[in-house]
Amino acid sequence: MFVFPIGNRLPNYPIFTLVQNTPVAKSKHKLLTNLTFWVFIAIVAGIALGHFAPATGVKMEIIGKTFVSLIKLFIAPIIFLTIVLGISGMGDLKKVGRIGLKSLIYFEIVTTIALAIGVITALVVQPGKIDKAMIPAQDPSKYTEATQFDWLQFLYANTTIQVLMVAILVGISLNFSRHRIKTISILNLISSKVFLALKYVMYLAPLGAFGGMAFTIGKFGLHTLVPLAKLMGTMYLTMFIFIIFVLGGILRFYKVSIFRFLLYIEEELLLVLGTSSSESALPSIMSKLEKMGCSKSVVGLVVPTGYSFNLDGTSIYLSMAVIFLAQLYYVHLSVPELLSIIGILMITSKGAAGVTGSGFIVLASTLTALHRIPVEGLAFLLGVDKFMSEARAITNIIGNGVATIAISKSENEFVHDPESGF
Repeated sequence: MFVFPIGNRLPNYPIFTLVQNTPVAKSKHKLLTNLTFWVFIAIVAGIALGHFAPATGVKMEIIGKTFVSLIKLFIAPIIFLTIVLGISGMGDLKKVGRIGLKSLIYFEIVTTIALAIGVITALVVQPGKIDKAMIPAQDPSKYTEATQFDWLQFLYANTTIQVLMVAILVGISLNFSRHRIKTISILNLISSKVFLALKYVMYLAPLGAFGGMAFTIGKFGLHTLVPLAKLMGTMYLTMFIFIIFVLGGILRFYKVSIFRFLLYIEEELLLVLGTSSSESALPSIMSKLEKMGCSKSVVGLVVPTGYSFNLDGTSIYLSMAVIFLAQLYYVHLSVPELLSIIGILMITSKGAAGVTGSGFIVLASTLTALHRIPVEGLAFLLGVDKFMSEARAITNIIGNGVATIAISKSENEFVHDPESGF
């Protein structure tokens, strides 16, 4: 291969090095060292294994669970350190309160829009107009028996909220301490070590994605999607519309492209797709939002709170699921009843995180409150819930990212970094 030398004389390198430095070779090297590429390959491999060797695919669950468990070890310290450093570094406690209040108002408005879009789309497309006999049903008793959602149990089991509250108190207290500067210096050092350790753990992301996807396909099988393909297609379409037009519209107001943002967090999105857990990408998304330009204090307050109260994808799913079951049982819902559904879910959907199976418990309690739709209808959703959880988790993480950017921009807490492209 002929390579033109730079300058007047040929560099004293082997021909292999010259070829390696060509644009094509560099692009190949960049692709092979790109974590996103390997996560994608792992997802495809997981789907193939689960489909062609389901028994083996199910055994891969331990790999996916172990990776998610490793990531969860970082969630508490990262939330704590980010919030404490953010609040103590901000100094203005009134600003902390304002950001917190603004976040909660934002969450309520956007999730209510998500609920309304879910209801409207389900009414238009009517995914529940199918024969119940075609749908494989599972036993929903463990959810239908617990029809009352326990908020005390939710707060007790949700470690994210607990750490968030403790960190806020510590951050506020640190502002009044005479050892504030020294403590901040120590916490910054610890924070850098924690994020360095997380960086190395993230190299295992392809394994986590592979294990999670192989288990899902192996246990539930692609064939289970056929009877409820209309419901799944409708939900994925609804979430796509919500992301592009609602969340994209919010970002456009702040002069940020939703498509550029999605490309920026592509690694996190693939990780969530593979593991079906938005928690697996929580530490990483916090780090990326800071690098993007959002202040540490806003990231620390908005993201952890949003993981429990800003569940856009879950809101869409819950509202669509109620309408789907109503159509499945030929129950006509009046306008006041539709508004009641949105009103009930506005409150109960905020608890659909942090507790395993809480989404179904919330759905069961909503159906019970309506007294019109059989709670046993959950049996028809259990078979494909795992396949819809990816869409929920992806929409949730995008929604929390958009919320953080919007609040950072509105508070003038966003520093433009030319290297990040934002």
